Amino acid sequence: MSDTALVTILRDAAAVELRSDGRYDVNLSQAYTVVGRPNGGYLQCVMANAAIAAAAAAGGPHLHATAVTTNYIGAPNVGAAQLEVDVRRIGRGASFIHVALYQNDVITTESLVTLGSLSEDSHLRYHDAQPPRVPALDDCVRSQQPANGDVNIMSVTDLRLDPACVLWTQGQVSDRAEVQGWIRLDDGASIWDAWSVLFASDALPPATFPVGSSGWVPTLQLSSYVRSIPASEWLRVRQWCVVIEDGLVDERCELFDDRDRLVASSSQLAMVRFPAGL
Repeated sequence: MSDTALVTILRDAAAVELRSDGRYDVNLSQAYTVVGRPNGGYLQCVMANAAIAAAAAAGGPHLHATAVTTNYIGAPNVGAAQLEVDVRRIGRGASFIHVALYQNDVITTESLVTLGSLSEDSHLRYHDAQPPRVPALDDCVRSQQPANGDVNIMSVTDLRLDPACVLWTQGQVSDRAEVQGWIRLDDGASIWDAWSVLFASDALPPATFPVGSSGWVPTLQLSSYVRSIPASEWLRVRQWCVVIEDGLVDERCELFDDRDRLVASSSQLAMVRFPAGL
């Protein structure tokens, strides 16, 4: 496989290679890390790739990971890792696959992946999700790699945030635990599709930042749902906290394309810390 430090194209960075029946190899890329560890949404792309490959080998007809629920048992390192895949059921309407990621024979991540087939010309029967009211792209603030250079996913995404949501960068604390803006994939070769939006569902700064949390917000569990094939280069995104209590945060995320269609959403439970006095 390619040098992990050089792989920036998401499709290549999350590629899996068959080792033996139900076992795959992956090289986790440095380009998709936060503070040196692979990003949770990127790992979901890896897990979905293994699930789709194993289901296809078992004769499954499904093309897309429509739901991925992941437990982050321990943070893996950049570099070689192994995936063990258990095809639980191949069905006509949906298939169910369990994927576990190991390094040095220790499990770090596990996912239950639901597979289905989405259509670019699907008929929308009902839609009650409301896209966020985000300022125009040129009026938003482009997120930059921090001075310490420890959020590498900023180099493979173009993220423009609502100025009202980034006051924490100026030392101000808000009463709204929310970030919203525009996001596009900027890896040099890709646009959003039904697979890559799994990465987008966990690519924003934590919504705890505006209310004063520290930079330490490790995800315990992330569930992402893909509902539509994106039809635009830029997606509008809103991420917000539902509850912050006892060192834990319940956070939600929704992504919309230029049709105002909800293309993906996610819910995660993460740990969180606040400085003394906040």
